[in-house]
Amino acid sequence: MAPRGYPAEFRRRVIDLVESGRPVAAVAADLGISGQSIDTWRLQARIDAGVEPGMSTAEHAELMALRKRVRELETELAVHRRATELLKGGIDPIERPRPSK
Repeated sequence: MAPRGYPAEFRRRVIDLVESGRPVAAVAADLGISGQSIDTWRLQARIDAGVEPGMSTAEHAELMALRKRVRELETELAVHRRATELLKGGIDPIERPRPSK
């Protein structure tokens, strides 16, 4: 669950700075980022390392890819269902209201 705004290498270097003993507030001020972002990155790094429980970055990426694929398949299925209905003659393809007699 890495933030989209900063590259992974940048986040890794920031975490290394903090783990080397520099205060989070000082690193955040020097780099113009929030301390909360650094804390979030540190937590995610611990999750990825298996130290903390939670969803790893790889698992999150896989989940997002699978959700995207499900949306694509649902859209494809809806198109096929609509085409089947049209071919059976059950639905007017333009679906214009019929004039009343």
